[in-house]
Amino acid sequence: MRKLFIFALAGFLAQLVDGSLGMGFGASSSSILLTYGIAPAIVSATVHFSEIATTAASGTSHWKFENVHKPTMLKLAIPGSISGFIGAALLTQIHGDYIKPYIALFLLSMGFYILYQFLFKRHKDFHTHVGTLSSVKLVPQGAVAGFLDAIGGGGWGPVNTPLLLASHKIQPRYAIGTVSASEFFVTLSTSLSFIIFLGFTQINWWFVIALSIGGMIAAPISAYLTKILPINILAICVGGLIIFTNSNALMTYFIKDTTVTNVIRFAIICAIIVLVIITIIRNKKLSFSYK
Repeated sequence: MRKLFIFALAGFLAQLVDGSLGMGFGASSSSILLTYGIAPAIVSATVHFSEIATTAASGTSHWKFENVHKPTMLKLAIPGSISGFIGAALLTQIHGDYIKPYIALFLLSMGFYILYQFLFKRHKDFHTHVGTLSSVKLVPQGAVAGFLDAIGGGGWGPVNTPLLLASHKIQPRYAIGTVSASEFFVTLSTSLSFIIFLGFTQINWWFVIALSIGGMIAAPISAYLTKILPINILAICVGGLIIFTNSNALMTYFIKDTTVTNVIRFAIICAIIVLVIITIIRNKKLSFSYK
């Protein structure tokens, strides 16, 4: 029962992240679940099965409000679905203890990447229309994102959304909507792979339900938070959570001195608090300059 509550809480927190930033459900929930010693393949399978409903609802909503650029969606979804299927199959064949440090390292890099994209990178103005996005860039981008998403339990949004925004050929609403819509197909393909190579019996469906319920409860709250909290402050919370949980996972493998690990944990928490304070001050200065 306690573990079900943990899964529901993980889904709740992850959806707060994803609903506010348009990315991070997989990376956030996987980071939390891995800290409880659950095998990487089970974590990724659980996250992806719970995402089937959430990505379907999200993708349908974006499609309805015309936030989806269909050619770009296909260029991302097709290679992403193929590589996601392969990545999930590979994950089921690797011993959990062997791959856990690498997954933690990948998720840790996702945390830093989110911080970088939302805090330190200065984006130029976006086109008011949807430009032509080359298949030469989008196909490998979708393939890499799909593979990493399957292996790490998250990464589709953190990889694709910033790269689409950085192209300056697509408006933010199209970038987020297109990535959200394409994620459904990748999630479906990855989940199918887990069923084939992992089997129904290896998946705890109560965990899937708990994670899904937590996410559904958080959905309206995250929409409200988006209105009242600046996106860069939310990004610090997201990136900080991912960095903290995965640095803990890595330290259990490589650092045995508890004093050192406690110092590192304290330093990370202090760094996150400082970043929040700096960002609040920066936001106030910007709002004052516009008055």
